[in-house]
Amino acid sequence: MKLGGFLRLALVAGLALFSLSCNLLGSGVRTYLAEPFPETLSKWRMFLPDAGAPLKPNKGVVPYDLNTPLFSDYASKHRFIWMPEGTSATYNGEDVFEFPEGTIISKSFAFPEEKNPGKQRLIETRLLVRGKEKWFALPYVWNEAQTEAKLEIAASPVQIAFRIPDGKDPEGQLHKINYSIPNANECAQCHDRSKVLMPIGPKARNLNRYFAYADGTANQLAYLTKIGYLKGAPPPEQSPKVPVWNDPATGSLEARARAYLDNNCAHCHNPNGVAGYTGSWLSYNETDLRRLGFFKPPNSAGYTGGRNFDIVPGKPADSIMIYRMESTRPKEMMPEIGRAMVHREGINLVREWLASLPEEKTETQK
Repeated sequence: MKLGGFLRLALVAGLALFSLSCNLLGSGVRTYLAEPFPETLSKWRMFLPDAGAPLKPNKGVVPYDLNTPLFSDYASKHRFIWMPEGTSATYNGEDVFEFPEGTIISKSFAFPEEKNPGKQRLIETRLLVRGKEKWFALPYVWNEAQTEAKLEIAASPVQIAFRIPDGKDPEGQLHKINYSIPNANECAQCHDRSKVLMPIGPKARNLNRYFAYADGTANQLAYLTKIGYLKGAPPPEQSPKVPVWNDPATGSLEARARAYLDNNCAHCHNPNGVAGYTGSWLSYNETDLRRLGFFKPPNSAGYTGGRNFDIVPGKPADSIMIYRMESTRPKEMMPEIGRAMVHREGINLVREWLASLPEEKTETQK
């Protein structure tokens, strides 16, 4: 082979390798499969520049929502997903879907602006990226001008002053918090599955709901299937579904409380999570009452407030679960990270469920 032909072949091979690593696709989104990752969020091209709003999705970037989300200090959350052209996630009726290499899952956190009613201030955008061999968690912090977000692996807390929206605080109190942006290790704490970083929310039971897309309202599972982002899914009516925690029309008191615990606690409290060793497993499908905490004494670090059991049926005030959910003290509060405030509405739901349970006695009380 002549030198010129060899150089052309090498150039073609190099361009193919570049395309594989950066994945410049027809949608305009760029995905990176390994470090080093871009220093700025705009390099991913998930969102259109100069679109009048910082989170206007690019082609192929699909918004989604969850039936019952994780509480994060009353932050608004904007969720999006993108997959490389011609690829699909594989449906799983019980667990997180299996996503293809190159998938980008984006979640942005925003709070109402005190000086600009009706507007929101973006604080951070977290990306979960499916690399060649594993997932990567990347936190991007937005600047004051709301024009760009910068990758900060160990970001400093952000001071925020806001009023809880949607009439959730009838007194209209101005809340001031130090909003903590999780570092890489803290991301792994919640997303750990047997020492493997994994997504949490994209499960059939969370996604089985309607969403108002730009081209019309549709069930999310059906829509993802229609556009080729999901394969193997049965009709939505045959898929599992959790209720909306604060909407009694969607499920019973117990079902809504269990859905709340599933999405706020079970990412750690499951057999393969970082709190699996505690023996307290709070997944929505858990049926063993002892594992749910019924008359289960604690076997982990943290204060109990003098209470003896995780859950005492009929007596929420005697339950460690409620005590720790109401706390904001380190080593005592649950969840341990991801919030600075107490979620009164969520706690009231769980308290109401525990109070509704018939009182029983342990063997030592009989």
